[in-house]
Amino acid sequence: MVKYGGRWALGLLFTALAAACSISLLQFDALERMDSFFAGWRMRLEAPTLDRRVVIVDIDEKSLSEVGRFPWSRDIQARLVTQLTRHYKVAAIGYDISFPEPDTSSGYAVLERLAHAELDAVPGLKEQLAALKPGMDYDALLAAAIAGQPVVLGYNVSQRQKKGVLPAPAFRVADLNGRAVTAYAPGGYEANIAQLQAAARGAGIFTALTDADGVVRSSTLLQKIGDAYYPSLSLATAAVYLKARAIAPYFTQSADAMSAADLENGGLEKILLFTPGHQIAIPVGEALTTTVQFRGPGGPRGGAFRYVSASDVLKGAVPAAQLDGVIALIGTTAPGLNDLRVTPVSAEYPGVEVHANLIKSILDGSFKSRPYYALSLEFLQVLAFGLLLTVALAALPPAPGIALAAGALAAAAGFNLYMYRVQDAALNLAAILLLILALFVLNLAWGYFFEFRKGRALVSRFGEYVAPELVAEMADNPQRYTMDGESRELTVLFVDVRGFTTISEGLTPKALREYINLYLTAMSEDIRDSHHGTLDKYIGDAVMAFWGAPVAFADHASRAVATALLMQASARRLNLDFVARGWPPLKIGIGVNTGLMHVGDMGSRIRRAYTVMGDAVNLGARLEGITKVYGVGIAVGAATRAQAPQFAWRELDRVRVKGKHEPVAIFEPLGLAAEVAPQALAQLGRWHRALTLVRAQSWDAAAALVDELALEAPESGLYRLYARRIADYRTQPPGADWDGATTFDSK
Repeated sequence: MVKYGGRWALGLLFTALAAACSISLLQFDALERMDSFFAGWRMRLEAPTLDRRVVIVDIDEKSLSEVGRFPWSRDIQARLVTQLTRHYKVAAIGYDISFPEPDTSSGYAVLERLAHAELDAVPGLKEQLAALKPGMDYDALLAAAIAGQPVVLGYNVSQRQKKGVLPAPAFRVADLNGRAVTAYAPGGYEANIAQLQAAARGAGIFTALTDADGVVRSSTLLQKIGDAYYPSLSLATAAVYLKARAIAPYFTQSADAMSAADLENGGLEKILLFTPGHQIAIPVGEALTTTVQFRGPGGPRGGAFRYVSASDVLKGAVPAAQLDGVIALIGTTAPGLNDLRVTPVSAEYPGVEVHANLIKSILDGSFKSRPYYALSLEFLQVLAFGLLLTVALAALPPAPGIALAAGALAAAAGFNLYMYRVQDAALNLAAILLLILALFVLNLAWGYFFEFRKGRALVSRFGEYVAPELVAEMADNPQRYTMDGESRELTVLFVDVRGFTTISEGLTPKALREYINLYLTAMSEDIRDSHHGTLDKYIGDAVMAFWGAPVAFADHASRAVATALLMQASARRLNLDFVARGWPPLKIGIGVNTGLMHVGDMGSRIRRAYTVMGDAVNLGARLEGITKVYGVGIAVGAATRAQAPQFAWRELDRVRVKGKHEPVAIFEPLGLAAEVAPQALAQLGRWHRALTLVRAQSWDAAAALVDELALEAPESGLYRLYARRIADYRTQPPGADWDGATTFDSK
């Protein structure tokens, strides 16, 4: 609590605010706009596929150019209906156009009035008009074309007028058994003239339902006018296509068993279409609405529905296969005819395609709606993510914190998309995403302002010792690291240049400076950057380093050995460059040892350094000097060898260094065991047999084996050393009590 209490308190406050927004206790326009944006984003993620069951007969610019300005006279509409029903044999027609007034464009009414007034005396005029009437009564022509065909007219609803004749309702208030089903209830309507409505199979409402920002996101399936409920154009057209006998409400519970949320809608969860042989259930949301599932950007190039020009239909130029048995929706995309809508997927979406999307949802039985449990699920999501991130982000360093926050964002978005695509549930996303971002920014800012100084101090203290990536890790968790003294098992390394006095005498001061700088830079980079060692100090031409502090590594011995091998490779590379420059050759010796050491910030009030001390450190320094004796580049203590079994090892000797009574085994690493050549491993086995023979004082057998090895590797100083020793032991045997160790009296 002392460490994270402040961040936890703010995180819980943010979570409480987001939870209040998720259940509408707090409401913000910005949040609603974000949810609307995400709703459109979900739809745009789904690539449209062409639905061949619904075709839009488009009164487009081409049609206006070829047929004439709109609205067209009803004799043209009659020809259009006749073409669609008799010639192309469509299964249903949905008119996204209304006919609220009689069509007088033929001029028949004017002629009839004149025949009974100014031209009353003209002989035979009335008889001629009577003969012409069937061809000039355009309403009658359209009614005749519609009669007996699966045609659904469209009409508008409003609050101000009652015009035209309403179709038969889907059901009435009396059919609800006393329940009050909430629905949009416009006070008026602008329906079709009686002559056309009587001929049509039905009619549906096409009035667009827009949100406060003017965007169409949902649509009513039924609206209440007076004491009856009337279907939308999409529902009525689908019902005709499916040959539904009735549209009826469906209640899953009795009134006394309904929850408060259900009662808001009278407990009405679905609308049933009673089709031959089965029932189709259509889920409805609040006020008998459903979310429109927009597929694609809309229009002739949108890819979701086929568009055919109305003028091509009139001419019979559309291939019959494209219209046979389909639902034909007659509408317009021509600019200036005011049927382009703002939707989440497009700012100019054809209004007729809104109905096409709804019909497709009905036919597929796939509706994206906001379920009754949406608030509860969103509330639980906010609590779960809020509590998890509040606790975890405070304790995590930046990199894992970023990963957790990114994972939480992906999980929230993924779950939302899963619910939308698989469960058909449209859930809000803005509150949970904003909460995740707010908690992340809170902890990031807190870490920056309150931990920054601590991290910077640590960087300044350790930056000269360890690799930058380790400093960054330490800065992320400064509380885990300290310069206070402690005892810890570590591995120390010493490296020194062979014959540096001779080298310095053969170079100018400027060349010597460049020589030593190149050498120290290469050694330091190998120590810090390759296996994350801690660079302790430079001691003239020598370098001291250790592994396991301040950052603890379980494999500190292996890291040190690998670095020693790398340093020898770097020395060989540098030597080629130095010789090419005419400088003295470079050879180095390295000593490595593992053991208990004292590590920390040590020194005086004047100067301090982060370093290691102890017997194990001293042995490491002795091993570096011993490499000259054995003619090897690296000498390693037994404890190091035991903790780095992945390397191939050559035992050099058992030695008793100055100041120590107990002998210790020393080894030379040849490389990773898996990478050492079989021939070298075989030679290594023979060497170890020779060493066993030496310790058993079998001088003849040992000499023969060592001589054989020396012939194979004449450059090996180790074999030459043992050849001389065996010769000395022959003349001056070490005695029966010899422990096989070599004693060194100097450092």
